[in-house]
Amino acid sequence: MKNPYAKAYFIQSAPTLAKCPPDEGIEIAFAGRSNAGKSSALNTLTQQKNLARTSKTPGRTQLINFFRVDDELKLVDLPGYGFAKVPLELKKKWQHHLAHYLEARQALVGLILLMDSRHPLTEYDEQMLNMAEAAGLRIHILLTKADKLKPSVATRTLQAVQNALEAGQLEATVQLFSATKRQGIEGLIEILNLWREEA
Repeated sequence: MKNPYAKAYFIQSAPTLAKCPPDEGIEIAFAGRSNAGKSSALNTLTQQKNLARTSKTPGRTQLINFFRVDDELKLVDLPGYGFAKVPLELKKKWQHHLAHYLEARQALVGLILLMDSRHPLTEYDEQMLNMAEAAGLRIHILLTKADKLKPSVATRTLQAVQNALEAGQLEATVQLFSATKRQGIEGLIEILNLWREEA
């Protein structure tokens, strides 16, 4: 499968919506708890080792980071949430900027939400799901680190998350994903391509 996202390159970091690049074209954002493997997923998708900075200290991504794929499309790395050992006031500030970006950004068409497959649907994940749905965004969930589960357990986890989404009447698709094993990359690319076509 052709991967148009391998050409992505960093263009800008922004602490607030007001300092983001011009609100034009198409944006697809990536969000997740600070230890969900978001940077690794972005690097695997773009076939680059250090496009998104990975850190052994969760919560290092405190800015909204923009990566340009082409003249029309940008990928957006949102601040990790829920795990970082930072002051409560800073956490609240991040949450405010996240919510503002999701609600007000006209170019934003969808959210890729990453959850550790061993601990999916935390309180923070559910908050992000609700914010994204309230903003009218398409939502696709990557259950990351799936290689750390036995295949039978991974399949049951996938089904359980799908059932929980249906029970909560949340419109979202979901798949298993592993950055280290490159599991699920094709499915992710298909979703991104589809969203771009629909935008």
